[in-house]
Amino acid sequence: MTDNTCCLVLRLAGPLQSWGGRGQFNRRDTLDEPTKSGILGLLAAAQGLRRQDSIADLLGLSLGVRTDQPGSLLRDYHTVSDHRGRPLPSASVNARGVQKPTSPAKYTHVTHRFYLQDAVFVAAVSGPVDLLRALADALRNPAFPLALGRRSCPPTIPLLLTPDKTDRVDREAIWAGRTLDVLGQVPWQASDRHRSSRFRRDGRPPSVDLPVTVDDEDGSEVRVDVPHSFDPLHRGFNTRRVRQEWVRVPTGWPDTGQTDHDPFALLGW
Repeated sequence: MTDNTCCLVLRLAGPLQSWGGRGQFNRRDTLDEPTKSGILGLLAAAQGLRRQDSIADLLGLSLGVRTDQPGSLLRDYHTVSDHRGRPLPSASVNARGVQKPTSPAKYTHVTHRFYLQDAVFVAAVSGPVDLLRALADALRNPAFPLALGRRSCPPTIPLLLTPDKTDRVDREAIWAGRTLDVLGQVPWQASDRHRSSRFRRDGRPPSVDLPVTVDDEDGSEVRVDVPHSFDPLHRGFNTRRVRQEWVRVPTGWPDTGQTDHDPFALLGW
């Protein structure tokens, strides 16, 4: 077994998730699937790495993400005011380093934060076996609280998925195969309600096609979500190339013999 021929598999599910893209200041957007920065941040938190610590080992990991349940977009609308009735401070500071008041005076600040609600993703992280085993141990006993993109979004359990006896590399959480292969092996993680609503017109098919995004140096799409560091004073991101794929996984329902293809079933119609 060599590097990048085995994976760690994470189930990323929770009431809310938020995977930041271009959002800043008073608007914080979310992408429709987890970012590499967000997943590496979760792994770093589990290991107990401080923001100034090196993440060189984590940057070498290859990532694949499968969307099992896309969820829906939620906008959280906020207004911020000073409880003393004073004008809000501005982003600039005076010579003594004290924040200046807004000019003209601003007493209410409006912010918009976006989340994915009730979404479920499966992430396969590929890399050296020793590193994956260390990460699995850290995820079982995390040093810091884990979050799905933001601190206010804790994951539900199970977070770490283990392979079946016939497929496992060892008795721990390591899966054999590259990211795309492994994502085709992991059972569908969607909720019963989502499964039923997705196929309410077509009965219960034995398999389902799920979208996957995998790291690929020759991929046609570019993502800007590979962090230089998590140090707030040295934030920055590199690019990575990815490609879009589909994998077919069992639904867990018996095969009824139906083979007709309905493209609208993928849209839940």
